[in-house]
Amino acid sequence: MSVEPEAPEPRWAVPPVGGWTADDLDRLPNLPPHTELIDGSLVFVSPQTIFHERAVDYFKWQLQSLAPVDLEVFREFTIDVDWQNRPEPDVVVVREDMVGSRRQTRFPAESVLLAVEVVSDESVTRDRETKPVKYARAKIPHFWRVEDQDGRTVVYVFELEPATGAYTSTGIFHDRMKVSVPFPVDLDLTAITPRRRAADAE
Repeated sequence: MSVEPEAPEPRWAVPPVGGWTADDLDRLPNLPPHTELIDGSLVFVSPQTIFHERAVDYFKWQLQSLAPVDLEVFREFTIDVDWQNRPEPDVVVVREDMVGSRRQTRFPAESVLLAVEVVSDESVTRDRETKPVKYARAKIPHFWRVEDQDGRTVVYVFELEPATGAYTSTGIFHDRMKVSVPFPVDLDLTAITPRRRAADAE
């Protein structure tokens, strides 16, 4: 009688004393794509929804088309907040002079003008509470949080208040989003819909 070999148990990376560091993300083998570092712990991405995918695409391409020539827009690119925090905003706007070689894997926080997070079910607490605090401490001037509320896109816009070092809300946008900073933006948020639904509405 043959005996099937036991499947090997998964081997998880054991964190060092004090947790992982920002540099470890580039050194650890076999990490899943888009792994983040939050407070010295590795955070893995869960399967994403269609809304998340379409919203990230929409903001990436819209911001890229509207940004001044001295800025660049990237999706899902990590930033160095401090030695124990290397989050990955869904969309990030950075100064063009901080974009280096093709092998670059992160940006320093001081190069970031805007971080955009599209909220998913598993990231609600991180996107609403954890990340905004860290982005504010890193002095990132602008933060946008994008959510799906009953099939409608809602964008919460925040700006860093220099006196307190914290974000203050500057607007909540539903169907249309129009802001002047960090550069003029006028967006039709109803465009972030399934193609079939958009065709039916015409």
